[in-house]
Amino acid sequence: MLNLAYQYGVRPLLFSLDPEAAHHLAIATCRQISESSILQSIAKSIFYYSDSRLEQTLWNLKFDNPVGLAAGFDKNAEAIGAWENLGFGFAEVGTITAKGQSGNPQPRLFRLPSDRAVLNRMGFNNRGAATTAIDLQNYLANHRLNIPLGINLGKSKVTELADAKFDYAESLRSLYEFGDYFVVNVSSPNTPNLRDLQATEQLCGILAELKPINTANKPILVKIAPDLNDADIIEVVKASQSYGVAGIIATNTTISRQNLTTTHLSMTGKPVTEEAGGISGQPVRDRSLAAINLIWQATNGSLPIIGVGGIFTAEDAWQKITAGAAIVQVYTGLIYEGPLVIKQILQGLVAKLEAHGLENIQQAIGLAHR
Repeated sequence: MLNLAYQYGVRPLLFSLDPEAAHHLAIATCRQISESSILQSIAKSIFYYSDSRLEQTLWNLKFDNPVGLAAGFDKNAEAIGAWENLGFGFAEVGTITAKGQSGNPQPRLFRLPSDRAVLNRMGFNNRGAATTAIDLQNYLANHRLNIPLGINLGKSKVTELADAKFDYAESLRSLYEFGDYFVVNVSSPNTPNLRDLQATEQLCGILAELKPINTANKPILVKIAPDLNDADIIEVVKASQSYGVAGIIATNTTISRQNLTTTHLSMTGKPVTEEAGGISGQPVRDRSLAAINLIWQATNGSLPIIGVGGIFTAEDAWQKITAGAAIVQVYTGLIYEGPLVIKQILQGLVAKLEAHGLENIQQAIGLAHR
């Protein structure tokens, strides 16, 4: 019933709004949940689902379930207390940069409903690492999180590419005590030349700069683009492994416009092929899955993978997990399916475990390769 209410009531209302306005409304609602124990209890009673078979320990962190919130939704870590009560097993906030920045000019967020996708060119709009650190300190002084919190780090737009490593280091230093894991985001298409940082020399420079800051040996992951060719993905993985990276997030949004049903953006009237930005959702699902398969095979399953891109159903999540993802993330699926989608995915994963005669979710990781 609640799912129908979202599909036929809430979603049409949200979709009648400008996409960025709808996003602000969603974050404001989640911020209210984050601040109110009563609203947290109500949300938990509706959206939370628990089954011990979905639990696992990864990087010495306990994940009650393998479905997390992807970066890009809670950019400023404003609603961190809401996510566990909406059913997520972990949440990743950001992308956060050392310097606060307003991002790219509007409009910069677009829905592609016929493709079940979102095109964004937000440009890492956020309040900056130091301000976010103060906000996190104030919140966590009075609240306790029961799920792992990841913090996604990006390069400030004003920072020259050659100085990128210092920018990431400044952010990590500011936010270090608050994150359970950190992500080096070198794969967003919306900061000029950022993806050049996926090159081995540049990436290694960043990882080397972060290493001495990581005194507690917290997990640091690298997030890659789906548009890298297979050979370049392998190079990124090798470089990451040489610096003891804890895992890979596969993948970010795509700049590809192939096989889209959408031809023009209604908000601008321009062909989608002429609009800058990265596409998330269903169009990136298969490439993300291929990247997960590739990384698993290249590392013999030794490097944990977070799978993200086009997860709308339990089947989508199951495919990524059996391809080699230890845990997965959802963003665009939340927009199209509503907050009950997490519970539905988790229930579906338990059904998958039962159908395959598996005792827990860990036994499913990389199952397609065995």
